Amino acid sequence: MKKVPIIAGNWKMNKLPSESRSFINEVTNLVLDIKSVSVIFAPPFTGLFEVQVKSPFHIAAQNCHWEDSGAFTGEISVSMVKDCGVEYVIVGHSERRHIFGETNEWVNKKTKAVLANGINPILCVGETITQRESGETELVLKNQLEKGLDSISDVRNCIIAYEPVWAIGTGLTATNEQVEIAHQFIREVIGNKYGNGDGTHILYGGSVNSGNAESLIQTEGVDGFLIGGASLDAGSFASIIKIVEEVQES
Repeated sequence: MKKVPIIAGNWKMNKLPSESRSFINEVTNLVLDIKSVSVIFAPPFTGLFEVQVKSPFHIAAQNCHWEDSGAFTGEISVSMVKDCGVEYVIVGHSERRHIFGETNEWVNKKTKAVLANGINPILCVGETITQRESGETELVLKNQLEKGLDSISDVRNCIIAYEPVWAIGTGLTATNEQVEIAHQFIREVIGNKYGNGDGTHILYGGSVNSGNAESLIQTEGVDGFLIGGASLDAGSFASIIKIVEEVQES
């Protein structure tokens, strides 16, 4: 049986709370008939209370703190976003790692906190262009996966997102061959650690758009997308969802 593809839209620091509900309504109205795709919207924290959706649509938070409460000014706990109806949390996004200095150890703490609260982490991994050109891609991915999943005994509720840093928001997209090799390696690492990596959803992220979505979703090992820029336009995001639905139904 085919996995149900996951199409997740990471809005990053975009859209006001007042825009969130109308935007999601616009997207859902454009894809009312989808049956074979799961869609996730990840608005900023301020938009989480403004959105209510039903399956196959879901809500994700873009980040969290690993503690449930306490003196952590400016932070948001997993229980707080869960109370907003969130079912997924993005952890370890490259922008969190490279701009805000998040370490693999922090990512691991967040991943464990998300799982402990009964929701699903979307664990992001990926190499920089320097690391790729130095032949370090697999070393980086293995390190991020093993440390990010340290002391986690069950990954059935974990989603992995492969996002080559050099392809995020740059207009550059990894080739199908590069994506396939990376996804295969990620699945092998998970399989070696947990016995079987076939059941894990591995998403691709990196300048996905309506022009390359059909080719990418048919790449071996790709179980969906984590989309940035194209998820901010209702027509573009809906187009990608429809493309994946058509491929899945074919």
